[in-house]
Amino acid sequence: MSDKKMSSSRRHHLKSLILHIAFAWIEQEKKDLVVTKQAYLAEHCVKPSMSGDQATLMDTCKKLNALIDKVDEERYDMEAKVSKADKEIEDLKIKVIDLAGVKKPALKKVRMSADAMLKALLGSKHTVNMELRANLKQVKKEVKEEPAEAVGDWRKNIEDKADRKKMFETS
Repeated sequence: MSDKKMSSSRRHHLKSLILHIAFAWIEQEKKDLVVTKQAYLAEHCVKPSMSGDQATLMDTCKKLNALIDKVDEERYDMEAKVSKADKEIEDLKIKVIDLAGVKKPALKKVRMSADAMLKALLGSKHTVNMELRANLKQVKKEVKEEPAEAVGDWRKNIEDKADRKKMFETS
C-alpha cells in the first residue's frame, strides 16, 4: 500500500467518514454530560419543598445564605492561594532571567572631543568651552648630563669588572 498513492476521491471519502464519526462522538459526549450533570444534581441537591409556612421558608433562606457565605469564603481563600502562586511564578521567571543573564551588546569605540564629552555628561544646558590641555602643567624633561669621565672607553669598564671578578674568586 505504501508503494501506491491513494486517489484523491478515496482520501476525501475517508476524511469525511472520520469527521462524521468524530461528530457523532462529540454529540454523544454532550448528551452524556447532560445526563451526568442531572444525576449529580439529583444526588447532591435535594428538591426544595415549597409546602410550609413562612417560618420554614425563612429558615431555608438562612441555610442557603450560610452556604453561600461558606462558598464565598472558600472562593476567597482559593483566590488568595492562586494569586500567591502567580506571584511565586513571576518571581521564579525573574530569577530564571537573572540566572540566564542579559547579553550586553559590544561597546563601540567613539572618538569625541572633550567639549562633546562634557556636553554629554553635563547636558546641553551647560556649555563648557575650555581647552583642557591649557590647564595642564608643562613638565620639562631634565636632561641628565653624565660626567665625561664616565663615558670612557668601554674596554676600561670591562677590565674593571674583570678585576672585581678576580677579587671575589681569590678571597
